[in-house]
Amino acid sequence: MKLSRPVSWFLLAFGVWSWVIWITFVKNLVADGSGLAFDDGHPTAYFWVHLTLAVVSFVLGTVVGAIGLRGLRALRRTS
Repeated sequence: MKLSRPVSWFLLAFGVWSWVIWITFVKNLVADGSGLAFDDGHPTAYFWVHLTLAVVSFVLGTVVGAIGLRGLRALRRTS
């Protein structure tokens, strides 16, 4: 399957965007002072669910970004 240049750039940008957004979210989650993420210093179910979402999003962002990068490299080789 051959990806077009715009699609490859979109996929790569999506992967980078996913990392930026979720790193920010995890930092905010760890620094949470409202009591949602930690109860007396112990992680809550809210923390674990959202940490799991972040990890899955990191993996998916990495995979999608890698597909975009491979598409761009393939286009460079054929040009």
